[in-house]
Amino acid sequence: MNKEVENWKSGGKYFKFKDNNIFYNQAGEGEHLLIIHGYPYNTFEWKVTIEELSKKFKVTFFDLLGMGFSDKPENHKYSFEEYCDIVNVLLLNLKIQETHIFSHDLGVSVAQELIARNAESKNNFKIKSSAFMNGSLFIDVYKPRLIQKLLSKSPTVIGKTLSKIMTKTMVNKSVKSVFGPFTQPSDHFLNQQWEILNYKNGKDISYLIGRLVFDKYNYLNRWVNAMQNTTIPMCYICGQYDPNSGIHMAKRYEELIPNPKVYLMSENIGHWPFLEDQKKVLELYLKFIK
Repeated sequence: MNKEVENWKSGGKYFKFKDNNIFYNQAGEGEHLLIIHGYPYNTFEWKVTIEELSKKFKVTFFDLLGMGFSDKPENHKYSFEEYCDIVNVLLLNLKIQETHIFSHDLGVSVAQELIARNAESKNNFKIKSSAFMNGSLFIDVYKPRLIQKLLSKSPTVIGKTLSKIMTKTMVNKSVKSVFGPFTQPSDHFLNQQWEILNYKNGKDISYLIGRLVFDKYNYLNRWVNAMQNTTIPMCYICGQYDPNSGIHMAKRYEELIPNPKVYLMSENIGHWPFLEDQKKVLELYLKFIK
């Protein structure tokens, strides 16, 4: 295992959620900040950003079930409800009663469900704020990649087969396609993430989690209603170049959310703003918090 990846893993901790082990860790001191990562990667992609955020916050981060260094059950029904339950158990174990949330990609949907649950008094903690970054907040305008459709919108047997035969080249090509033209990921980063993706055969079950993208149609009205009526401060940090959830997602956010706070990155920043222009992301996030 890559030394940097091994250090990240060995420095982390685990807690038990039902029959599964969930990888998590904390860094820094200050107000609590929860990071919710996206698909198909994990919190390791946030490593450098977490190091910076931990100078001002006590950052809590964890790998979603089925990803990163958390367990990856094969015959499992992954759901947003379960991910929210995991968040609640983690924060309860850590005695965190209130926290800011910073989410990306699939993580924004988990944050949306947490906001919906907040209105129903179903969380055991208070959400102080929620910053969303390049995710499918409004699935009706989301533009999935071909690989997502093949893996997750096809019959189960096809998705399962494609996940098993999917190569590093295929995954890397798909990931690179949503980065900006001048901020492409390094081979070093992609190799590290490929290694983590394959930990506990995670690649083989990636189609199961990918199916959550299309489950979002069932939650669209619930989540939009919750966001329109909440008093929780929210913002959308947007890498405009992202073909999945870029400028078109920001425009829909401005259309639907009262008093919207939208922070646009450079027009050449794509789906991973915190990897493509970390300094700007931190500047915008701190501006939002202040």
